Amino acid sequence: MCQYSSQDGFADDWHLVHLGSRAVGGAALVVAEASAVEARGRISPSDLGIWKDEHIEPLARIARFLEQHGAVAGIQIAHAGRKASTARPWEGGKAVSNEAGGWDVVGPSPLPFDAQYRVPAELTVEQIKGIRGQFAAAAKRALSAGFRYLELHAAHGYLLHSFLSPLSNQRTDAYGGSFENRTRFLLETVRDLRELWPQDRVFGVRLSCTEWAPGGWEIEDTVELAKLLEQESIDLIDCSAGGNLAHAHIPIAPGYQVGFAEAVKRATKLRVGAVGLITEAAQANAIIAQEQADLVFMAREFLRDPYFPINAARALGHKPAVPVQYGRAH
Repeated sequence: MCQYSSQDGFADDWHLVHLGSRAVGGAALVVAEASAVEARGRISPSDLGIWKDEHIEPLARIARFLEQHGAVAGIQIAHAGRKASTARPWEGGKAVSNEAGGWDVVGPSPLPFDAQYRVPAELTVEQIKGIRGQFAAAAKRALSAGFRYLELHAAHGYLLHSFLSPLSNQRTDAYGGSFENRTRFLLETVRDLRELWPQDRVFGVRLSCTEWAPGGWEIEDTVELAKLLEQESIDLIDCSAGGNLAHAHIPIAPGYQVGFAEAVKRATKLRVGAVGLITEAAQANAIIAQEQADLVFMAREFLRDPYFPINAARALGHKPAVPVQYGRAH
């Protein structure tokens, strides 16, 4: 989850302690927050970044710590698109002007996320190609930093997702209109990354499996896209939902998105991750035991309890693996 705690995109001590605590707490995989592939692709001026080589070493320090404490080090690379240049959530989350440190934003079409957001400039085909190059450069930096899991963020209304949706993409060129055209930017980017990301490291894509709105992207579209992604030899789809429409009606309940992961799993041979109000050990265990997903991603529950895996192991009748430094408490 984004921490909105960076200056000029740099990871600092907060990120080391925040992510490191989850590795010490027993997480199998720890994924650093959405890291912008260019400064213009940040959600806020305080977002983590991976758009320049100077960002590598602070991230490598974190990756080393995660691996030393038993977790696979992962990172999510992203471009916020039309949802960029906003204030941090605790500062209201609305658009930040250029005078206040914001910037001009971009998207598939000149359609703002809502009235409180900036109107994006429509990307040209040449600019799309340039952003593909920025994703590739970011992936190379992630590799240099020692991450073993790379996740391409194509969900939650950010740039790649906004190209997928017919509600936010009203282009008439090769990147808009048909399903084939709307998925082109993502598939080209995936192809770029697959060529450079080693086969012995995991490459995943995060998707919003539905927009929760008539006429928008639906789970059937996700299944068809998943089949195309499988042909590109990705390893995993992180199955989320929503985020592209400001006023979508979302039926939030425990495990409300697990069915999306199950649908993708049944239609492909890809590994799938389930997310969304998964907060209890028995609940997470049942998702795996019933083969609805191959792994469970947790976010807010880990903010509440960085030692969730240790406590979950005990709740499920297992002896948890506890750091030797903490053995006297167990």
